[in-house]
Amino acid sequence: MIKALALVVLASAVLAPAARAGELNAASGLVVRVDWQTPEQLPPRFRNHCTAENFTSRPYCSDHCGIDYQFYYCSEASFGCCHLGHGYCDWNGMLRCHP
Repeated sequence: MIKALALVVLASAVLAPAARAGELNAASGLVVRVDWQTPEQLPPRFRNHCTAENFTSRPYCSDHCGIDYQFYYCSEASFGCCHLGHGYCDWNGMLRCHP
């Protein structure tokens, strides 16, 4: 009985962080994906002019950036437009656009 209880406690401790990770997103301000951001990962006010990328069919939003630009959200202090697929959030949470 003690082994079964220990197993339940151990399983709960291991699975709890994994279950919570799915709840975190950019809109909540806790986790920001650094390479590609889908419309669902952006805060609602930036979900404008969304479409699919031509070659990979991945969804993205432009939010008034213009054609061939993607809107990136890193934090409340750092967000903006980069050429499609060229933006990322650095380790400090700042938006960077690479050529």
